[in-house]
Amino acid sequence: MLTQLPRTPRDTRGASRMAFAHTIRARYGEVDMQGVVFNAHWLTYFDDCATRFFDWLGFAPKETFVSGGGFDFMLVKALVEWKGSAGFDDEIRIDVAPARIGNSSFDLQYSSSVDGRPACDARVTYVLIEPGTSRSREIPAELRSKLEGSRPRAT
Repeated sequence: MLTQLPRTPRDTRGASRMAFAHTIRARYGEVDMQGVVFNAHWLTYFDDCATRFFDWLGFAPKETFVSGGGFDFMLVKALVEWKGSAGFDDEIRIDVAPARIGNSSFDLQYSSSVDGRPACDARVTYVLIEPGTSRSREIPAELRSKLEGSRPRAT
Protein backbone atom coordinates (compact mmCIF):
# COMPACT_ATOMS: atom_id res chain seq x y z
CA MET A 1 0.00 0.00 0.00
CA LEU A 2 1.53 3.27 -1.08
CA THR A 3 0.42 6.54 0.38
CA GLN A 4 1.69 10.03 -0.15
CA LEU A 5 2.15 12.38 2.77
CA PRO A 6 1.26 16.08 2.58
CA ARG A 7 3.20 18.08 0.03
CA THR A 8 4.80 20.44 2.51
CA PRO A 9 8.36 20.56 3.81
CA ARG A 10 8.85 18.78 7.09
CA ASP A 11 10.05 20.93 9.96
CA THR A 12 11.67 18.66 12.49
CA ARG A 13 13.68 21.27 14.43
CA GLY A 14 17.11 19.77 14.62
CA ALA A 15 16.67 16.83 12.25
CA SER A 16 17.22 17.15 8.52
CA ARG A 17 14.58 19.05 6.58
CA MET A 18 13.52 17.18 3.49
CA ALA A 19 11.38 18.38 0.61
CA PHE A 20 9.02 15.44 0.23
CA ALA A 21 7.88 12.39 2.17
CA HIS A 22 6.42 9.12 0.90
CA THR A 23 5.31 6.01 2.78
CA ILE A 24 5.37 2.37 1.84
CA ARG A 25 4.55 -0.80 3.77
CA ALA A 26 7.07 -3.62 3.84
CA ARG A 27 5.50 -6.66 2.19
CA TYR A 28 5.95 -10.26 3.31
CA GLY A 29 8.08 -11.19 0.29
CA GLU A 30 10.50 -8.32 0.97
CA VAL A 31 11.51 -9.59 4.41
CA ASP A 32 14.44 -11.98 4.71
CA MET A 33 15.20 -14.87 7.08
CA GLN A 34 16.49 -12.36 9.64
CA GLY A 35 13.03 -10.81 9.83
CA VAL A 36 14.05 -7.49 8.26
CA VAL A 37 13.58 -5.92 4.84
CA PHE A 38 16.24 -7.45 2.57
CA ASN A 39 18.87 -4.86 1.63
CA ALA A 40 18.20 -4.81 -2.14
CA HIS A 41 14.59 -3.76 -1.58
CA TRP A 42 15.67 -0.43 -0.11
CA LEU A 43 16.84 0.77 -3.53
CA THR A 44 13.45 -0.24 -4.94
CA TYR A 45 11.75 1.77 -2.19
CA PHE A 46 13.98 4.77 -2.94
CA ASP A 47 13.27 4.44 -6.67
CA ASP A 48 9.54 4.46 -5.98
CA CYS A 49 10.00 7.51 -3.77
CA ALA A 50 11.93 9.28 -6.57
CA THR A 51 9.02 8.67 -8.96
CA ARG A 52 6.56 10.15 -6.46
CA PHE A 53 8.97 13.06 -5.77
CA PHE A 54 9.14 13.96 -9.47
CA ASP A 55 5.36 13.68 -9.69
CA TRP A 56 5.16 16.09 -6.73
CA LEU A 57 7.50 18.46 -8.58
CA GLY A 58 5.02 18.48 -11.47
CA PHE A 59 6.54 15.87 -13.80
CA ALA A 60 3.83 13.24 -14.36
CA PRO A 61 5.60 9.85 -14.47
CA LYS A 62 3.98 8.36 -17.58
CA GLU A 63 4.27 11.51 -19.67
CA THR A 64 7.77 12.35 -18.47
CA PHE A 65 9.51 8.98 -18.35
CA VAL A 66 7.49 6.56 -20.50
CA SER A 67 6.03 8.57 -23.37
CA GLY A 68 9.34 10.27 -24.10
CA GLY A 69 7.82 13.68 -23.56
CA GLY A 70 10.36 14.93 -21.07
CA PHE A 71 13.50 13.48 -19.64
CA ASP A 72 14.77 10.33 -18.05
CA PHE A 73 17.58 9.55 -15.63
CA MET A 74 19.72 6.58 -14.63
CA LEU A 75 21.24 5.64 -11.31
CA VAL A 76 25.03 5.81 -11.49
CA LYS A 77 25.99 5.59 -7.82
CA ALA A 78 24.30 4.69 -4.54
CA LEU A 79 25.64 4.91 -1.01
CA VAL A 80 23.34 3.11 1.42
CA GLU A 81 23.70 3.29 5.18
CA TRP A 82 21.65 1.19 7.59
CA LYS A 83 20.71 2.88 10.84
CA GLY A 84 18.01 0.44 11.94
CA SER A 85 15.58 -2.00 10.41
CA ALA A 86 12.08 -2.47 9.09
CA GLY A 87 10.07 -5.67 9.24
CA PHE A 88 6.94 -7.15 7.71
CA ASP A 89 4.02 -4.71 7.46
CA ASP A 90 6.00 -1.84 8.97
CA GLU A 91 5.06 1.53 7.55
CA ILE A 92 8.26 3.07 6.24
CA ARG A 93 8.44 6.83 5.86
CA ILE A 94 10.95 7.97 3.25
CA ASP A 95 11.96 11.62 3.12
CA VAL A 96 13.81 12.87 0.05
CA ALA A 97 15.46 16.09 -1.08
CA PRO A 98 18.07 17.11 -3.65
CA ALA A 99 21.55 17.15 -2.11
CA ARG A 100 23.55 18.22 -5.19
CA ILE A 101 22.66 19.54 -8.63
CA GLY A 102 25.31 19.43 -11.35
CA ASN A 103 25.27 20.03 -15.11
CA SER A 104 23.91 16.64 -16.16
CA SER A 105 23.60 14.81 -12.85
CA PHE A 106 22.07 15.30 -9.42
CA ASP A 107 22.05 13.56 -6.05
CA LEU A 108 18.95 12.77 -4.02
CA GLN A 109 19.30 12.22 -0.28
CA TYR A 110 16.87 9.69 1.20
CA SER A 111 16.19 9.22 4.89
CA SER A 112 13.80 6.51 6.04
CA SER A 113 12.25 5.76 9.37
CA VAL A 114 9.80 3.38 11.05
CA ASP A 115 7.72 4.86 13.87
CA GLY A 116 10.19 7.75 14.09
CA ARG A 117 13.21 5.44 14.40
CA PRO A 118 15.91 5.81 11.70
CA ALA A 119 16.02 2.81 9.37
CA CYS A 120 18.01 3.34 6.18
CA ASP A 121 19.57 6.38 4.50
CA ALA A 122 20.98 6.70 1.01
CA ARG A 123 22.56 9.23 -1.28
CA VAL A 124 21.92 8.36 -4.91
CA THR A 125 23.53 9.99 -7.94
CA TYR A 126 21.47 10.08 -11.12
CA VAL A 127 22.52 11.23 -14.59
CA LEU A 128 20.00 12.75 -16.95
CA ILE A 129 19.70 10.97 -20.29
CA GLU A 130 17.92 11.47 -23.57
CA PRO A 131 14.71 9.39 -23.38
CA GLY A 132 15.17 5.98 -24.98
CA THR A 133 18.96 6.25 -24.96
CA SER A 134 21.83 6.16 -22.50
CA ARG A 135 23.31 9.45 -23.75
CA SER A 136 23.68 12.02 -20.99
CA ARG A 137 22.17 15.45 -21.39
CA GLU A 138 22.13 18.74 -19.55
CA ILE A 139 19.52 19.21 -16.85
CA PRO A 140 16.70 21.29 -18.42
CA ALA A 141 16.05 24.73 -16.89
CA GLU A 142 12.56 23.79 -15.62
CA LEU A 143 13.85 20.68 -13.85
CA ARG A 144 16.86 22.54 -12.43
CA SER A 145 14.59 25.27 -11.08
CA LYS A 146 12.24 22.78 -9.41
CA LEU A 147 15.11 20.76 -7.93
CA GLU A 148 16.76 23.90 -6.58
CA GLY A 149 13.43 25.10 -5.18
CA SER A 150 12.98 21.86 -3.25
CA ARG A 151 16.41 21.82 -1.59
CA PRO A 152 16.39 22.02 2.21
CA ARG A 153 16.85 25.50 3.62
CA ALA A 154 19.46 26.17 6.28
CA THR A 155 17.89 26.88 9.65
